[in-house]
Amino acid sequence: MPELSILAVGDLVLDEPEQASFFDPARRVLQAGDVVIGHIEVPHSTADVQLSTDIPAPGADPAGLAAVAGAGFHVVTLAGNHMYDLGDVGIHDTIGHARKAGLHTAGAGANLDEARRAAIVEHEGTRVGVLSYNLVGPRESWANSRKPGVAYVKVLTHYELDHASPGGPPTIYTFADPAGLDAMAADIEALAAEVDVVTVSMHKGVGHTPAVLAMYERPVAKAAIDAGAHAVFGHHAHIMRGVEVYRGRPIFHGLGNFVTVTRALTPDGDNAERAAWARRRVELYGFAPDPDMPYYPFHPESRNTAIARVRVSTGGEVTAGFVPCWIDDAGRPVPHGRDEVGERVAAYIADISGRAGLNTSFEWHGDEVRVA
Repeated sequence: MPELSILAVGDLVLDEPEQASFFDPARRVLQAGDVVIGHIEVPHSTADVQLSTDIPAPGADPAGLAAVAGAGFHVVTLAGNHMYDLGDVGIHDTIGHARKAGLHTAGAGANLDEARRAAIVEHEGTRVGVLSYNLVGPRESWANSRKPGVAYVKVLTHYELDHASPGGPPTIYTFADPAGLDAMAADIEALAAEVDVVTVSMHKGVGHTPAVLAMYERPVAKAAIDAGAHAVFGHHAHIMRGVEVYRGRPIFHGLGNFVTVTRALTPDGDNAERAAWARRRVELYGFAPDPDMPYYPFHPESRNTAIARVRVSTGGEVTAGFVPCWIDDAGRPVPHGRDEVGERVAAYIADISGRAGLNTSFEWHGDEVRVA
C-alpha cells in the first residue's frame, strides 16, 4: 500500500454560531490528511430533553456536523460520556446528520453491536478501520443488545485508605474490567483481519487535570496495540495528555480540546445542575474559566493542543508526530510550526509526557514534532 497519512484531533463541541469559521486556521492542515478523525463530544440534535445524570450538556446544532465535514474530516467518533444526554433521539439524530454530511461514524448505534462496529474508510486502495470506546461512563450512556448508546470498556475504581487517618485522602486504584478488555481486543483483532490499518479512539482520563494519567489508561491503550491497533487516540479530559510509543506504535493519551466552543458550562439561573457544576469545578480542579472567553469554559493550559499525525508506510511501519496548535482568543485552534508559539506548545507536551512517566523523546522535522 502507498504511505498513508492519518490525522486526529481531540474533542469537538460546536455550540456557537458560524461553526465553520472556527476551523479556518487549521483547514489547510486538516485537508492535507488522507484520513482525518475527530471526536464529537455532544449530540447534534434539536431535541429538548435531558436524560443523563452526568454534567448536563445540551444538544448542538446539527449544521455543525456539515462544518466538521467541510473542514476536512472523514470520520467522527461518538463513544463519549455525553452522547446519550438526549437519549435515543440524540443518538439517532447525531448519526443521521453526520452521515448526511458525508462523515463516517464509530462508537454509537441503535444497539451494542452497531456501537462496536468500526467506521471503515478507503483511500487509494488502503482500508482504514476506526473503533471508538467510552471508558468514563456514565452507565446510562452504554448501549446494550436492545438499547441505543455507545460502545464502552467498563473501568472499576477502588479507594484504599492506607494510613491511620479516617476521612483522609485515599490511594486510588483504577483498572479495566477484564471482560470489557477482551471484547475490545476481539473487535480489534477482527477488524485487523478486514482492513490494512486499525486506529482506536478512547474517551478516557481525569478531566481538567494537567499531566496525570489514571492507573488504567496505559494498560488499556497497550492492550489495544497488542490486539493489532496501529495507533490509539485519547480524548475526554479537555486538556492535553502525554504521548508514548509502545511496540513501535503511538499512543496519544489525550489530544485535549480542538474546537470546543460552548456556553453549556457557564452558570445559568434556569439550570440548577449547571450552576452547581460551575461552583464545584473550582473546588475540584482549582481554576475558573477566563471571563473574557465565556464560550471556552476550560482550564487555561487546555489552550495547548495538537493535530496528531500518523504515517503508515508501504511495509506497515508506523511513524508519528504532531502539529502544535494554540487555541486563540476566539476559540480557534491555530497550527504553528517552529515559531515561538509552536516551540512553547511542543515543550508543554514534552513536559506533561515526562511528568506522567512516559519515556518519550521529541524532535522537530520541518513544521511537525516527531515522536520517538
